[in-house]
Amino acid sequence: MYDTKYHLVWAPKYRKWVLRGEIRERVKELFREIAEYHGFEIEEMEVAGDHVHIFISFPPKYSISKVVGILKAVSAREIRKEFPRVKKQLWGGEFWEDGYFARTVGDKVTAEVIKKYIRFHEQRTKSPAQLQLF
Repeated sequence: MYDTKYHLVWAPKYRKWVLRGEIRERVKELFREIAEYHGFEIEEMEVAGDHVHIFISFPPKYSISKVVGILKAVSAREIRKEFPRVKKQLWGGEFWEDGYFARTVGDKVTAEVIKKYIRFHEQRTKSPAQLQLF
């Protein structure tokens, strides 16, 4: 039994706005498929035009870097194969930036705070209001 949850964030190479329309939807679908295959649980996810937020838990046999690596590698390979036009925007052959942000759930940053933050990103184009987390 385990209960480890992480808020992960990363962006496409050069922070390009390539995660729109059918590419955005396919990335979300791929992340869900990858998670199911590996036994990860995605609790919240938002794929914005230039970055992704995922609130995820996974078995302790995986490190954070391994999970991010799996999500990025598989999704990048499939997106480049299914949408060859992205190569024009992302020269150099890479789809995702090298780094990522990771945060665990804690006393102040609870699961609900992270879920609220991710949902806020999903809604922010509808309203420019500032989110109060604490």
